[in-house]
Amino acid sequence: MQIHVVARNQTLESIARTYDVSVAEIIRVNDPPNPNDLVIGQALVIPITGRYYFVQEGDSLYAIARRVGVSYEELARINGISADQPLAVGFRLYIPPRPKIPAEVNAYVEPRGRRVAPALIESAREAAPYLTYLAPFSFQARRNGSLRAPLLDDFPAIARANRNVLMMVITNQEEDQFSDELGRILLNDMTIQTRFLENIVTTARRYNFRDIHFDFEYLRPADREAYNRFLRRARDRFRQEGWLISTALAPKTRADQPGRWYEAHDYHAHGEIVDFVVIMTYEWGYSGGPAMAVSPIGPVRRVLEYAITEMPSTKIMMGQNLYGYDWTLPFVQGSVARAVSPQRAIQIAAERNVDIQYDMRAQAPHYNYTDDQGRRHEVWFEDARSIQAKFDLIRELRLRGISYWKLGLPFPQNWQLITDNFNVRKRG
Repeated sequence: MQIHVVARNQTLESIARTYDVSVAEIIRVNDPPNPNDLVIGQALVIPITGRYYFVQEGDSLYAIARRVGVSYEELARINGISADQPLAVGFRLYIPPRPKIPAEVNAYVEPRGRRVAPALIESAREAAPYLTYLAPFSFQARRNGSLRAPLLDDFPAIARANRNVLMMVITNQEEDQFSDELGRILLNDMTIQTRFLENIVTTARRYNFRDIHFDFEYLRPADREAYNRFLRRARDRFRQEGWLISTALAPKTRADQPGRWYEAHDYHAHGEIVDFVVIMTYEWGYSGGPAMAVSPIGPVRRVLEYAITEMPSTKIMMGQNLYGYDWTLPFVQGSVARAVSPQRAIQIAAERNVDIQYDMRAQAPHYNYTDDQGRRHEVWFEDARSIQAKFDLIRELRLRGISYWKLGLPFPQNWQLITDNFNVRKRG
């Protein structure tokens, strides 16, 4: 699979000629919101096997071969050239595809309101072939040990049809806010905890959930060990049913990291107790903060490199956002950025006639524009380049896979690159 970055004066027709593919194929895999008005810096996925590299000033066959992980003799043979011939700038080299690796893929889906939006159901249906797990968000625990269920609608049937494990996501939320007091009760009152576990079992049996996933956040630091004990008890109960157990973890870089989000999450214990974890490696750039990449590669790497010192890499699913943000400048504390899908971010750039930039340090696309009221904006989002950088990290660190928050924001390139990089495990 080729990732092509649009240059000045390029069109879909000229790009298609470069790679000997049809315009229709490029449109099919990218669903570009601006097919007749491409943006400089816009990334497109080109549906070819392997990819091409265009020689740049100072390149040598040996240096290129090292970068792509192929011997220079083999690269010369594949391209029908001599191994010692000089390469002209602009010469097109064919790079064979890397072997796919096995991986698991999860996606949360969050129905809101009184009914599930048809577009959200369709988003789940489109993503499900690429998923190991489908995770409706969320069953909210109550202080008496009962559960408030989310709207499930067609999600169980979609999971069944696509051999997805239906993930039962359980949170310590009250009125959609994480509650440390609710957590305290569930983790320390044994009578309520017993009732809570039995309600989980009854519900999971009814809907055929086969992974029980605890997303308990902002717990009291004093409840760190109580949470570990609860997970051991839950694991032992769920194993009687043949189910998996998993947890969501805040993105830490050390065991004693301070802060309400971090202190009750014990990486080492979770790695020992549960079948796998989802580490929430996103929201460095968040709706209530200043403009920056949502999941910059450096901080993501540091979290994951710490995590693999505390638990097996095969238990770790990297969290990944399927969205970006549009901030109004200058940032004012208390203001809220608007969430945008990758498709909408490209559309705005086309409408405002601005180039898309790419931050190599963060491995993320971004741009600035001025709206009709004269206000300046800064947009950070995801594209094929940024998601491929994350996939390369999964490969390098030998992680279990990737977990997406959340379906409903279109990003067709992501699913094409999933297929190009991974053999997705199906457990259903």
